[in-house]
Amino acid sequence: MEKDEFLTIAKPSEGFYKEKGSKFLGFAYPLQDEEQVKSKLEQLKSTYHDARHHCYAYRLGPQGDTYRVNDDGEPSSTAGRPIFGQIQSHGLTNVLVVVIRYFGGTLLGTSGLIRSYKEAADQALQQARIIKKTIQSLYELEFDYTLMNEVMKVLHETGIQPYERDFQEKVTFRIGIRKSQEQQVIDQFKRIHQLTLKPLKPRNS
Repeated sequence: MEKDEFLTIAKPSEGFYKEKGSKFLGFAYPLQDEEQVKSKLEQLKSTYHDARHHCYAYRLGPQGDTYRVNDDGEPSSTAGRPIFGQIQSHGLTNVLVVVIRYFGGTLLGTSGLIRSYKEAADQALQQARIIKKTIQSLYELEFDYTLMNEVMKVLHETGIQPYERDFQEKVTFRIGIRKSQEQQVIDQFKRIHQLTLKPLKPRNS
């Protein structure tokens, strides 16, 4: 993949694994920020309130630099780490995986727990549709109607589609430029006199 691309999942998915009577329910979610982790966990704990453990791992950011693992009462590194390992194995980021355990009456031991949490996480991710996203920089273009043809020419040549359009006294387009093409596209727009180009804060998508 290019340096400005990353893999994530398109929508939530689920998996299941059973070991010596213990049931492991796996849930994978696309993630935009850490705030979503709390809400997803609260939903699952409410729905599966009778389960003994709600273990999870997540990874965020185009390079996957932000992550966390949680064993939720299981022996250290027997749950969160194996779950996180599956996120890494699938090459994903912006993903939360939660594995809920219903105890089946038989102790599984360290290796049994690691295997079970790994398998439940893997099953959830196997069911997910993996998609490729690009890292984009966002800009606002403001220009007179007389410049429309010049602006549309650049957009057509670069394959960029505005995600917002506003037609008032002036025309305002909001666009995303792929990181690897950013400087090249900016240079093209700067050649259009009387066009205002303003960087915007990243949006969650």
